[in-house]
Amino acid sequence: MGDDTLVVRSHLQVQTDLNALNEILQWFEKQTSTVLSEDLSYQCKIALTEGFTNVVRHAHRTLLSTTPIDLEVTIFPHYIEMRIWDLGQPFDLEQTLQYVRHLHTDPLAHEGSRGLLFMQKLTDELFYTRTEDERNCLLMRKRISKSF
Repeated sequence: MGDDTLVVRSHLQVQTDLNALNEILQWFEKQTSTVLSEDLSYQCKIALTEGFTNVVRHAHRTLLSTTPIDLEVTIFPHYIEMRIWDLGQPFDLEQTLQYVRHLHTDPLAHEGSRGLLFMQKLTDELFYTRTEDERNCLLMRKRISKSF
């Protein structure tokens, strides 16, 4: 996506608890407030919120609330990357998105996977991969127009 000079990189670990969302959004704001426009920040926060809540509600639903969730924000001159690692069972993101799109004429009417659609619409690239350490990594990448 262009220049790979690192501008910001920050990591946060929280437990499997929806109440951690406020901490996550404050952390994200602290890392990005001087770098992202208000509109871009808002879009990224929605995508991050959807990704995190999906981990808590789906990937970690049978795991202990003490199970860690790792998040990372990395900003380069022309794009931002947001990563969320979970310890749940992997799933096929593309297949799930395809299924939801074909489920209804209006995919947003299907509440179950609406968050995945939001993440896809709000980001330029969306990936979900299994890592060597047996975690899953959701990667959301979005272009930014500002150069540093």
